[in-house]
Amino acid sequence: MNLSRLLPVVFLSLTGIACAADTAASDLASKLSALRQDGNSYVRLRMEIKGPKPETLQLQIKQRLVRGSSEVVYQVLFPKERKGEAVLLKKSGGRASGSIFTLPGVVRPINDLKEGLFGSDLSYEDIIDNFYAWDQQAIVGTEAVDGVSCQILESKAGKGDRSTYGSVRSWIDAKRLVPLRIEKYSGSGQVLRRIDTTRVVSDAGHHIPANLSVRGAGGDSTTLIDGSRIKHDVNYTDNDFSTDGLKDVTVPRGTPE
Repeated sequence: MNLSRLLPVVFLSLTGIACAADTAASDLASKLSALRQDGNSYVRLRMEIKGPKPETLQLQIKQRLVRGSSEVVYQVLFPKERKGEAVLLKKSGGRASGSIFTLPGVVRPINDLKEGLFGSDLSYEDIIDNFYAWDQQAIVGTEAVDGVSCQILESKAGKGDRSTYGSVRSWIDAKRLVPLRIEKYSGSGQVLRRIDTTRVVSDAGHHIPANLSVRGAGGDSTTLIDGSRIKHDVNYTDNDFSTDGLKDVTVPRGTPE
């Protein structure tokens, strides 16, 4: 057998397999990114923080998520003593920024996006980041999560992707296009955040994670999120996503109570 002729054929075959795998990963990530960038929406959710400082919050979320730009407002509705506290997050061109509104009326910038939202295990960066839009995507295996076969999609931050995470792995239910588990890693490979989907619902012809369990690297607390009530195509103005708009906790018309 002439190895000099065989080796190029083997190399080309392996290259073709690798290219096909890269294409499949990019296609999957692109679909997930498009589902995230779903325009204007309004969400009501319940957030339960279990740990040394347990607390339960009722929140409303206003979102404008489009390709290349994200604007999100989180506002506390309950408990009464915290009603009106709010967070504004924006990201455009790879740059993220944020502001916090606290009672009795103080607005300050967010200096560290790694901080937890209202003291939860979910960071500001977790809310505003879209790692499915990163350039480096790869399918690195398959594994069942709660009896559902998933593809493991690994997303790595490139030079133009500003992130405190070195990589993110998502266990994707490819049939429903839903991440059933997400693990976020440091550059050295340490797990910094784990997000498990505990309930999936159908919304506007798509499946979305409705209930989440979030655990940070410390492992001494867990945040449970129930956010199944969602309304799309909500009318917003630029003021809704300004520091002045943070002070307005009214509910948009036609949204779920």
